Amino acid sequence: MNNHSAFDVVIVEDEPYLAGLHRDFIEQNFRLSVVGIAATLEQARSLLELHQPRLVLLDNYLPDGQAVELMDSPLLKSFDCSVIFITAASDMQTCSHAMRSGAFDYIIKPVSFHRLRSSLERFMQLVETLRHVKVVDQTALDRLFNLPTINTPSAPSTKGIEPSTLERVQRIFTAKPDMTWAVEQVVEEVGISKTTCRRYLEYCVEMGFIEVEMQYGNIGHPRRLYRKA
Repeated sequence: MNNHSAFDVVIVEDEPYLAGLHRDFIEQNFRLSVVGIAATLEQARSLLELHQPRLVLLDNYLPDGQAVELMDSPLLKSFDCSVIFITAASDMQTCSHAMRSGAFDYIIKPVSFHRLRSSLERFMQLVETLRHVKVVDQTALDRLFNLPTINTPSAPSTKGIEPSTLERVQRIFTAKPDMTWAVEQVVEEVGISKTTCRRYLEYCVEMGFIEVEMQYGNIGHPRRLYRKA
């Protein structure tokens, strides 16, 4: 991808593995360039001041405070920047605060890549609309403030999915992207039961993180093998 004309993005996330996943997903799928990753509020303020990005992916719980405070800061409001809030904070107070302060979107962890893709697609559509539409009518305004997501696949259920376990499962595929894994191998590597392992693997398939390959033998049922998508 040519990032010469890409929009700048800053990721605020204190878990390096997740920050890396988000960076790779963004840059591989969108005309966006991640110019910095911050793990603290202090680092976030420095990166925002330095780069003045067009988009921020903002986690809430950071070692030195809650990032929702940035939503009300003069710094963030001093330039044209949209915020996608990505956090484990599911309480209505935090959600309401973020939305009242102008968050473009609010995504609860663990993140579904279908859901993140939908949010980023709507952001790119918003940017393009703002760039090319000079005079609007009611129809154009409706599209601008209520961008459709009719064709977006529904996100898989996160019931029974624990973020730290999901991270451990995903990490083995990221470390060896060309390797195919049987359930038994993942069980041994991650240290979870086969039932739990199957649940996490199928969740990763639904979210598009891994894909299934069927191995057919001479006897018995075919084996499901999993590989990084």
